[in-house]
Amino acid sequence: MPPKAGPVTTEDVATAANDTAAKIAADAQKAITEAAKRIEATVQQSLEQIRAQSRVYADVAGEQFDEAARAASEQIRARPLAATGAALGVGVLIGMLLASRR
Repeated sequence: MPPKAGPVTTEDVATAANDTAAKIAADAQKAITEAAKRIEATVQQSLEQIRAQSRVYADVAGEQFDEAARAASEQIRARPLAATGAALGVGVLIGMLLASRR
């Protein structure tokens, strides 16, 4: 609104202050909305990176588990009596631990 000629009234000052406050509020709202969009994009990108990295870790863990199972199977086939004795010993140990808790 162009300034009018004549003395400035309290109403003019209040109107100018209201206009300024409305512009500041609109600018703040725009800045908040833009910041929220940037934050959302950053969080989304981080989640995608975490998902990709967790897939890699899961794949590596699966491969290591398969390798350990294969190695255990080979040892059991190579020494079946030792494997049976070890399993029996572990079972007795677990049984004793569980019995001592009662």
